[in-house]
Amino acid sequence: MTDVLNLIGGARVGEPEIARRNPADPGEVVAVTPSSDASAVDAALTAAVEAQAAWAAMPAPARGAILLDAADLLRSRQAQVAADLSREEGKTLAEATGEVRRAVDVLRFFGSLGWRTSGEVLPSALPGTTIFTRHEPLGVAALITPWNFPIAIPAWKLAPALISGNAVVVKPAELTPLSVAHLGDALVEAGLPAGVLNVVHGPGSVVGDALARDHRVAALSFTGSTRVGLGLHRILSERRARVQLEMGGKNAYLILDDADAHAAARVVAASAFGLTGQACTATSRVYCTPGVREAFLGALAKEAESVTMGPVVSEQQLAADVAAIDTARAEGAEFVAGGRPPVGQFLPPTVLTGLGHDSSVVREEIFGPVVAVLGVESYEEGLDRVNDSRYGLTAGICTQNLAAAHHFAAHAQVGVVKVNRPTTGLDLNVPFGGVKDSSSNTFREQGTAALDFYTWSKTVYMGHE
Repeated sequence: MTDVLNLIGGARVGEPEIARRNPADPGEVVAVTPSSDASAVDAALTAAVEAQAAWAAMPAPARGAILLDAADLLRSRQAQVAADLSREEGKTLAEATGEVRRAVDVLRFFGSLGWRTSGEVLPSALPGTTIFTRHEPLGVAALITPWNFPIAIPAWKLAPALISGNAVVVKPAELTPLSVAHLGDALVEAGLPAGVLNVVHGPGSVVGDALARDHRVAALSFTGSTRVGLGLHRILSERRARVQLEMGGKNAYLILDDADAHAAARVVAASAFGLTGQACTATSRVYCTPGVREAFLGALAKEAESVTMGPVVSEQQLAADVAAIDTARAEGAEFVAGGRPPVGQFLPPTVLTGLGHDSSVVREEIFGPVVAVLGVESYEEGLDRVNDSRYGLTAGICTQNLAAAHHFAAHAQVGVVKVNRPTTGLDLNVPFGGVKDSSSNTFREQGTAALDFYTWSKTVYMGHE
């Protein structure tokens, strides 16, 4: 068991109160954290404001060197960090190891950008004049991160904020405090000045709300539920602060007759059951045209039988998953795979069919290893069904038809399209985000596009004659 305290102004503070247990072995307490109140948020923001100007004045290559050194430290500790991530979140060790390596790569990517030219030089219509732009840090950024990627998402929010010259206050998910502690330790030991990174543990209704309402927060980046995200958006918008939201998803896959049914099943199984289905990009509804439906269902059932998954993250999430399955059963669903009671917090991967398009299981996010397969008569109907959702994060299509693939890419109402690839997973150098109720659809995360959220642009006219 580890006491994970707040990090405020370079000091570890707070009283451990809230125990986090291992979802695979609920008798094991993994970490104990403070249940902070608004006073801790105030202290963290005060420290961040005091540290930010000096951090922004540090040359960008020097800021980048700290991120690169932190990446090396985190890489050297990969085995221990992955083991702790697996214990607190429930990922398999292989999945946890991959996530830690992703955080390492994110730090390296943004650390290297310290050497990239910032801004651009532009021609002027005035004689003897040069125009150039500068990208200035916003000041203090608040980051609210989820439990399902407890080190990767904090890394891909922290790194662009820090390399841009901002100080940050992070509110990690209550279920996964230890992963963020490892990330913070690496940054502090790499030489990050005190107060540039602050971490406050506690309930979102207290810590998150206090961050959103404080005028010292110039920008807030949030990943979590649509309900909470939209509430934060209202608060931040009232004071014209910058806000970035990545929220829910009900991601769809369309399988066409010309697809290889077994290959399509492997793609969907990876999307739906990998990470225990606990990813905002997980596939949870599949539409099949008539010629491939039966073969695909049989192949997906076999994939479900052979998949290896970790436990559901919490008893609360497990109850929500089971309730969704019970609703499907009451609506007359046929269970092609799964449908059995959980063992502890381990829920069998579940494949449903026989549901109507308006079923709540088809329309509402479940956030578990549950996928519904429905029939459509044509590509056109399938595309309409894919787009018939309040969410718009990712979508995929399995086909060998190049024209259909390009048409789908152009007309699927989502932020990320996958062709013959799982809806989960994204390279760290490309923009990520959704539309509709999946995102604020303003600034994208990851890649160089992530820098836009944490900076503002200034235009300078330089007369030299």
